[in-house]
Amino acid sequence: MTADVWLPIPPDEIAGLPEGPVYRFWDGGEDGDQEYPGDPADCVLYVVPYMKRQSVKVRPLAQMPNLRVVQTLTAGVDDVLPRLSDLPPGVKLCNARGVHEASTAELALTLTLASLRGVPGFVRAQQQEHWQGDFHPALADKNVLVIGYGAIGAAIEDRLVPFEVARVARVARSARTTERGPVHPLTELPALLPEADVVILSTPLNDTTRGLVDAEFLARMKDGALLVNVARGPVVDTKALLAELETGRITAALDVVDPEPLPPGHPLWQAPGVLISPHVGGPSSAFLPRAKRLLTDQLNRFVNHEPLRNVILTTGTAGE
Repeated sequence: MTADVWLPIPPDEIAGLPEGPVYRFWDGGEDGDQEYPGDPADCVLYVVPYMKRQSVKVRPLAQMPNLRVVQTLTAGVDDVLPRLSDLPPGVKLCNARGVHEASTAELALTLTLASLRGVPGFVRAQQQEHWQGDFHPALADKNVLVIGYGAIGAAIEDRLVPFEVARVARVARSARTTERGPVHPLTELPALLPEADVVILSTPLNDTTRGLVDAEFLARMKDGALLVNVARGPVVDTKALLAELETGRITAALDVVDPEPLPPGHPLWQAPGVLISPHVGGPSSAFLPRAKRLLTDQLNRFVNHEPLRNVILTTGTAGE
């Protein structure tokens, strides 16, 4: 048996990989039916293909009895979690913290600014060669609520500061204190929502956050507020959101939706006051260099028996 590492990026394109493992390239292929590059039983570290269907990402897992590490290239690990039972005990599941913060935070600000300043309307007017000025709200002086204050949430606040917002309120699963101020627990959302002009979702998808943005949540948002979702589609109850959008009481800017991809004819496409981007928070020119740096560092740690970064859980332990 060899000690194989499966990579979705050609190994000769990643500088600084340590000697020792046998590096094999596998990204699932265009249709998810790419042949395996070697025997899955020889794989000890599996880097999950990026931007592929969930079925492609998890396909080899059940055939990897000697696996020790699963490394995603996404901030969330929700695609892998349902298949943890396929893994042997002791496998470390690691996410891509440090890879997507810049790109996702940048898009969160893009969606916020574009929605507030009426950019979708400008695009439609340009297509019609129609010049019409109007008055639009600015991000300056707004109260912003960031729900999900991990690395991406903190990066979003970093980019909000120069826009002269009035206040940033931070929410995470549990309370804590940061250099910028307190992080409120999810239980305080009912009191925080009515004060927010912009609500930005950057939380992971889990049992606590699935359906978090339901009819009650949306009803607590102030009139004219903007909901921005760069987290995961199922964090928001789509039916409840559509009901609010149809009234015109709130607006939304969504990089992720439920269902996803959003099928033709779905009412969300034509809902008033909504801006939709096709889940592009992570895939930008910022992704590849950061992903390569993470893999180089992680593999050097693995080969040298040093603690790995970004360990979310270890299979076969309490809480798995």
